[in-house]
Amino acid sequence: MLVLGIESSCDETAAAIVADGTRILSSVVASQIRIHERFGGVVPELASREHLRKIVPIVDEACRQAGTTIQDVEAVAVTEGPGLIGSLLVGLVYGKALAIALGKPLVGVNHLEGHIHAVLLHNTIERQEGKPVPAAGFPSITLVVSGGHTILFRVDTHHASGSETPSFSYKMLGQTRDDAAGEAFDKVAKLLALGYPGGPIIDRLARYGNPRAFEFGRIRMKGNQLDFSFSGLKTAVLYRVRGTPLAAEAEERREWRSASPDEVSDEDLRAHCSQSTLDLVASFQEAAVTDLVERTIAAATAAGIRTIFVSGGVACNSLLRERFSKAGEEHGFNVFFPPPRLSTDNAAMIAAAGYYKLAAGHRDNSSLNAHASFPLGNNSV
Repeated sequence: MLVLGIESSCDETAAAIVADGTRILSSVVASQIRIHERFGGVVPELASREHLRKIVPIVDEACRQAGTTIQDVEAVAVTEGPGLIGSLLVGLVYGKALAIALGKPLVGVNHLEGHIHAVLLHNTIERQEGKPVPAAGFPSITLVVSGGHTILFRVDTHHASGSETPSFSYKMLGQTRDDAAGEAFDKVAKLLALGYPGGPIIDRLARYGNPRAFEFGRIRMKGNQLDFSFSGLKTAVLYRVRGTPLAAEAEERREWRSASPDEVSDEDLRAHCSQSTLDLVASFQEAAVTDLVERTIAAATAAGIRTIFVSGGVACNSLLRERFSKAGEEHGFNVFFPPPRLSTDNAAMIAAAGYYKLAAGHRDNSSLNAHASFPLGNNSV
């Protein structure tokens, strides 16, 4: 089954064609980073307008790269939420119209479910290529961590009588009570005038800083110990900057960046950062990553589950990958990440998740709508 996936939940316009939920024939992503960069974050109105401009050529390019035509597509899977409502509507309305015009099945996919399936999709591809990697088994504890989400799930599979294709169930174990981890990275980068998106920039700069130079303490939670909170950590960084030479340095850096006509290189940016700034971003990243890893490991330990998935844009963070790999080796967990191209928003993960829903008999019709808030699974607490 050739499934066309369409993803437009935030600021990437993406389309992909995936065969049988296991083979990526094409995956095309149009980023809007340059559009939103000067604002230090995504501007919803600008994002939806850009999706309108890009959706048709991106779908056409996905078909071209897959060596097929839109008429050969056998089903359409489209993100229905969560996300920016204007952005979601562009992809969803286009996907609905396309499915109706072609007379093909339509299925809506939760964006979070897509991120989970990105791990499974990559693992399946690696094993098909003969790589010596373990199978991504279930049940699993999954951390979805990005600019908009920081959520822990338990994922289980089920087989209907006579079916070899699994269906999936999701139980939410914990979530952020305020800022998502990726949002905190972006806000700290904006505070320090480091650029946008903040996550990759902080990851690269933190390598030159001392992660123990600033003590932020442990993030403590009342109630559910698997919940996250990054607002306090972000505010702690603000207090370390406000009224200090770091604030004046950040203002100078902001003026330098605004006067730079071209894209700023990592070398130039590092040259405009004091050692104290590098130490601060390294310490911030250390605190954020430590919290993400420890709560995920705690969830897996409490459930007696040895398989961990980590997905979402923040899963590209090099320290996060290093720490999870080390924790997996020390405690006997199998930890699975998708590659960066499947960690950030993409449509291949939507097509893969859509395939399993279609195989389980799920179909949507023209009443399918977009949802800015769209929980996945049941809350276990």
